[in-house]
Amino acid sequence: MKELSIFVDESGDFGAYEPHAPFYIFTLVFHDQSHSIESPIAHLEGHLRDIGFDVKHCYHAGPIIRREEDYQYMSIVERRRCLNSILTFAKNCNISHISFSVEKKNINNSIELFATLSKQLSTFIREEFNFFTQFEKIIVYYDNGQVELNKILASVFAVMLPQAEFRKVIPVDYRLFQVADLICTMKLVKLKEEKHILSKSEENFFGSMRYMKKNYLKAIEEKEYFTIK
Repeated sequence: MKELSIFVDESGDFGAYEPHAPFYIFTLVFHDQSHSIESPIAHLEGHLRDIGFDVKHCYHAGPIIRREEDYQYMSIVERRRCLNSILTFAKNCNISHISFSVEKKNINNSIELFATLSKQLSTFIREEFNFFTQFEKIIVYYDNGQVELNKILASVFAVMLPQAEFRKVIPVDYRLFQVADLICTMKLVKLKEEKHILSKSEENFFGSMRYMKKNYLKAIEEKEYFTIK
């Protein structure tokens, strides 16, 4: 049975527009289960040992950039090594991804936001329908972080891809969910940079847009097989 895993993560919320958090974005990471990721996982866990973390450490891109949680006592060089290690893992996996985003100042309320994101997702599935129908089983992994996104995923997939199932993910158990977190975070940083609203911690971490494009965005965009037309 040919099986597709889809890992979902989001940034933002369905609340009112706020200047410091103007976007809502969610990312889907696709993994054809016929392509093993055991070797990239072994390499990643070896790197975790090298930098002093437990091999089961759960990467979280936002705190790495902002110097929070497990990374609060690490230098910028050490934190960049952490982000580079999960980025290298993503590069070494046979995966693809897509992100959907909305600038909330253009949305009147949560109902309109729900409808806009649902339309983006359904349009993408419709345009890439042949890709999805080659799989007899599709499993969507999400941590149930937001009720609204749960409803979007359930309603769109149930109608368009009835072979889809849903599972609540525990982030520490799935490296590709951590990759979804990485990609979602980087896509958000790119959107914020385009609007010239990067936070101080983001500016300090990435240094310049050129550095970010060369060292992070280029690798992520190489895995982005699908685009919204």
